[in-house]
Amino acid sequence: MWKLKVADGQGPWLYSTNNFVGRQIWEFDPDAGTPEEREAVEKAREDYRKNRSRVHPCSDVLMRMQLKKENSNIDLSIPPVRLGENEQVNCEAVTTALKKAVRLSCAIQSKDGHWPAENSGPHIYMPPMILKSSRSELHIKEELSESDG
Repeated sequence: MWKLKVADGQGPWLYSTNNFVGRQIWEFDPDAGTPEEREAVEKAREDYRKNRSRVHPCSDVLMRMQLKKENSNIDLSIPPVRLGENEQVNCEAVTTALKKAVRLSCAIQSKDGHWPAENSGPHIYMPPMILKSSRSELHIKEELSESDG
């Protein structure tokens, strides 16, 4: 089973001035994981194989599975917000969607504080979103403290 190693600097030829923050490597161990985890990985591989010609499947499913397990203290059970075509967007729907997005971002963050893989692009939207939410009285700090414990 493939496992993502983050900020790991073992080896005599490796040197870092920042304690290998942001370094990520994949390591294969055929005996790693529980039978349930190996079954979930095989299911993800099979789903990818079946759908790769019809849709653009997510290429970081294994990484997300691993990081969600490592950050299992974050509650991701918020149901998605579904609005009808003529339904007005209300404060509750926006707040719920924002909570879900913040919690998912926290769940896929690695132990050294960065987001592995190439998903940093959407993070350019985060500062304007936080600024706008502070002006519209959405309280992200309260949500973050609620999700911590």
